[in-house]
Amino acid sequence: MTNMDKLYESVAANGPVCVGLDTEISYLPTTDTAKTAGENVVEFNRALIAATKGVAGCYKVQIAYYESLGLDGMRAYAETLKMARATGLPVIADIKRGDIAKTAEMYAKAHFTGDFEADIVTLAPYMGLDSISPYLPYCKDQGKGVFVLCRTSNPGAKDFEYQKLADGRHIYDLVGDSLTEMGKDYMGECGYSSIGLVIGGTYTEEATAIRAAYKNTFFLIPGYGAQGGKAADIAQYLTKGNGGVVNSSRGILLAYKKQPGVAFDEAAYNECVRMREDIQGECNKL
Repeated sequence: MTNMDKLYESVAANGPVCVGLDTEISYLPTTDTAKTAGENVVEFNRALIAATKGVAGCYKVQIAYYESLGLDGMRAYAETLKMARATGLPVIADIKRGDIAKTAEMYAKAHFTGDFEADIVTLAPYMGLDSISPYLPYCKDQGKGVFVLCRTSNPGAKDFEYQKLADGRHIYDLVGDSLTEMGKDYMGECGYSSIGLVIGGTYTEEATAIRAAYKNTFFLIPGYGAQGGKAADIAQYLTKGNGGVVNSSRGILLAYKKQPGVAFDEAAYNECVRMREDIQGECNKL
């Protein structure tokens, strides 16, 4: 089985919620002054993972939040990956690397083996397909996976991704088409490639066309909640409630601020359940 197969099975069992562990120290309701910032982040993440592992489809760890704390933060990053992977759920390292050649080989080694090993990583394709290919031996030999930026959820997506080519396609269409073709050599048992796409859930006009065009491609879908994506829109990118995971970071990490008197880990659980039911409810209407 590939890690995309495992992701498919996890979504089937637990739902499509991807818990984003983009943990900034300011998000913690309390801190222990006897511990470092990284140690405090680890303890927060530990409780959050324990509370949500039964209602999460996967975890996504954004490396920048940990890099910002220096070596202390990178120790917290490694420990967070270890804790999340110990649940048995797939873990995405959100690293968005985009370099080529030997540099990309070293990034692949760094994030698919050793202290920072994850199941799936995020990549940026704009230097070309040779920015993706160094990761593929790990997909072939170890079942690892990649999610490649295609049509993202940020306002700046309009700057490049939506620009038209001579044949009428958008740049994001070219990216999606090229990666889907590449992904045909890395198909898993559940019918999805180890090469997935990041498809933002905030621009929904093309949702049906995008899902139809990439039937065998798993989506990582940002944009739900804080960025404005609604469950009715997100559901368009899923196939019978699967084929994608929907990330929420601040919405889950800071859920306790909207649930007065509720512990942060319990509030995170409650938000995961609410989000899952919200999305699945809309999927059931399709």
